[in-house]
Amino acid sequence: MRIVFAGTPEPAVPSLLRLLDSRHEVVAVVTRPDATAGRGRKLKRSPVAEIADEHGIAVFTPHKPAEPDFVAALTDLAPECCPVVAYGALLPAELLDIPVHGWINLHFSLLPAWRGAAPVQAAIAAGDEITGASTFRIETGLDTGPVYGVVTERIGVTDTAGDLLTRLSHSGAALLEQTLDGVEDATLQAIPQAADGVSYAPKITVEAAQVRWDQPALAVGRAVRAVTPFPGAWTTVAGTRLKLGPVELVEEVIPERQIEIRKTGVYIGTATTAVRLDQVQPQGKRMMAALDWARGARLDAGAVVE
Repeated sequence: MRIVFAGTPEPAVPSLLRLLDSRHEVVAVVTRPDATAGRGRKLKRSPVAEIADEHGIAVFTPHKPAEPDFVAALTDLAPECCPVVAYGALLPAELLDIPVHGWINLHFSLLPAWRGAAPVQAAIAAGDEITGASTFRIETGLDTGPVYGVVTERIGVTDTAGDLLTRLSHSGAALLEQTLDGVEDATLQAIPQAADGVSYAPKITVEAAQVRWDQPALAVGRAVRAVTPFPGAWTTVAGTRLKLGPVELVEEVIPERQIEIRKTGVYIGTATTAVRLDQVQPQGKRMMAALDWARGARLDAGAVVE
């Protein structure tokens, strides 16, 4: 099939690479516009755009997919199908009917669970043991379309969102290729999603990634892993923001929010048992061992996190 691939971040790259090596013809890529990044705040191409550039494929970067010029350009390309992986913008109705086989989205959850922008993060934070990826035909509703296929993935007790998303991006890429093959061969039919079991995973803001120390240690650990590496869990110590890497659950009890510095590490009390910090990142500095940070911070006795 002639396809136009829509995607933006790194987790979309395995799917694009897989489709470039498939029997399908990638005639163009749609991605989000170049964005500033790094300390120099220089404009940077999206990971998907960089791959397209390397392969000499046309790249479209509309600020809004409903822009008339983009709609006209896509119509002229006449794609038979448009696979989508983490594109990052809602598709207007006038685009959905352009490809004869529609827009097929690879979504990193077992739909109808965790519809929305952050399904992997939500699954970890909720303590799900199993998650996966689904391919479905896009409708005007939020991740409501009929499902073509799924793959499952067990969530490990130490998995971060980055770990899990990396695995799903590769197993999902294989699923996406199989789905396009089946659609082209007319051997695969989409099945409507179940009416029950619906849950939502909104985009996680930096503000929402602040650690809530009044929760049980198990919930704190999951919440931190769910936002690692992005946007990153954080707390404040003596009025200064401190970014946290994944934490280790320990058996002993420490007063809620209190910091204890020992030879064996840095511990913080939660609503139940304590957690031990591993890596931390003070403002303006790189990630470092928590004990190295604590020794240099010279915290007062009885210091607490906020």
